[in-house]
Amino acid sequence: MVVAASIAGTSWLVARELARRELRGYGSEQAALRRVATLVARAAAPEDVFAAVVAEVGRLLPAEQTLVNRYDPDGGASTVMGSWARPGVILPFPVGTRWHLGGRNVTTLVMETGRAARIGDYREAAGESSGMALRRGIRSSVGVPILVEGHLWGHLSVASMHEEPFPADTEARLAGFTALVATAIANAQARLELRGYAAEQAALRRVATLVAGAAAPHEVFAAVTEEVGHLLDVDFTVMNRYHGDGRATVLGAWARTGPVPTPVGTRLELGGRNVTTRVSETGRPARVDRYGADAGRLSASAVGAGMRSAVGAPVSVEGRLWGMVAVASRRPEPLPADTEARLTGFTELLASAIANAESQAQLTASRARIVAAADHTRRRIERDLHDGAQQRLVTLAMQLRAAQAAVPHGSAELHAQLDDLVVQASAAVDELRELARGIHPAVLAEGGLRPALRALARRSAVPVRLDVRGVRRLPEQIEIAAYYVVSEALTNAAKHAGASGIDVSVAIDGDARDETLYVQVRDDGRGGADLAGGSGLMGLKDRVEALSGRLSVRTAFGSGTCVDVELPLAQRGTA
Repeated sequence: MVVAASIAGTSWLVARELARRELRGYGSEQAALRRVATLVARAAAPEDVFAAVVAEVGRLLPAEQTLVNRYDPDGGASTVMGSWARPGVILPFPVGTRWHLGGRNVTTLVMETGRAARIGDYREAAGESSGMALRRGIRSSVGVPILVEGHLWGHLSVASMHEEPFPADTEARLAGFTALVATAIANAQARLELRGYAAEQAALRRVATLVAGAAAPHEVFAAVTEEVGHLLDVDFTVMNRYHGDGRATVLGAWARTGPVPTPVGTRLELGGRNVTTRVSETGRPARVDRYGADAGRLSASAVGAGMRSAVGAPVSVEGRLWGMVAVASRRPEPLPADTEARLTGFTELLASAIANAESQAQLTASRARIVAAADHTRRRIERDLHDGAQQRLVTLAMQLRAAQAAVPHGSAELHAQLDDLVVQASAAVDELRELARGIHPAVLAEGGLRPALRALARRSAVPVRLDVRGVRRLPEQIEIAAYYVVSEALTNAAKHAGASGIDVSVAIDGDARDETLYVQVRDDGRGGADLAGGSGLMGLKDRVEALSGRLSVRTAFGSGTCVDVELPLAQRGTA
């Protein structure tokens, strides 16, 4: 009985010691989990959480190495995201180590089954990672999957250099840490998505502001391609407009580094396996995940610059396919699955900008046609006056002179009456000639803007200092608009401003593709002119804007008035 009591007492002591050890192990495990959970709650970066987890797990379990691995989206390979080795052990798999899946090993088994896996003896394992593990002295391993929002993201594994296998509860003890890792990854992804959403909304607002401000189409195109390129983190962005002849024109282009493969203005022939042709054929978004020899000449420059994949989205204006926006990447992996949807917000803004520009162009063209019709009517009236009434008055004056010459001597009263009639007929001719000149000055049609402005300056009641530089014969509507601006401004200065002098300057500036005629009329009068106060300047403003130009009036009481006009010599459209 003494022996039995002794054995019972010993058993109780052993059980109590084992319970103490289990309690200490449980306490250590809970403390480790709390430390990791605190990091996760503080929104620590995923790499910091990975480093903490592998260190905590490695110290908690009898392991020589601990890893957090992430699987590639296609499941073909795995990359080490966190790595720890016990002091004195050379780190076998540093962060960034990558290997292909396959064979019999923990990494591949977890990927294939989505469940925990263990290898008791790596001498019986197979695959790329198994060979690497054996060369580094690994004998056994246990891995547990990391599931992020229901999807297999990677795995947490421990490895031992000893012959004995890991305890049976190892998988269960690892599971608590994988849940924390999954939470940290999900939180980080949510933060990235939120930042991405905020960045996308900010980019859309910037483009929308341009559109609302009626910015020129080429400015909107340039802004969209750059905003999209930065937002989607691609290498190239292009905007093309389709034509009915099987071609497209590049209207906007952006490259992250170096020159763009297809500059603005490049004409492209559709054909081949590329997103530009696919969008044209289907009117729907399209993608090419791997460009090859069948890409066609259209994509040759981009492929030559390293393009590997691309996504394109259509730009539809008022129900018709107008063009497309495409993004392209040099990376080997395809562009994300949501790329098409993210492009759509920008294509809708582009469609609004294009529709607005086309409406504005149609309005401008309509106004220009009205102005041209009015000018044509003016010229016809001037010709009718010159060739009709004016010539008849001249003939009448000559006939009166002839009649006067035939009056017999001694008929002084009749002679005087005829002389008065000749004077009145001559005055009527002068008045009619002046009226015809005001309707449409012949000198403008015959000699152009320079001599016509000189004639205005000579007739002005206020001295005019005229400076005309580099002005050649210009399109008729431009010359007429500039002439009437100067004429109206001189008349206003003489009638209303009390000016003692007027400066008129006319010049052409800009390159051959974007020349502009600048006209300025400045007086030293009393100022206070109001653009909306009379029909003269307002009518001129309409005429100038009908030619895509701009008229502005700067004035202040006591400081004179300045009328500035800009008239583009080439009409601007929507490209």
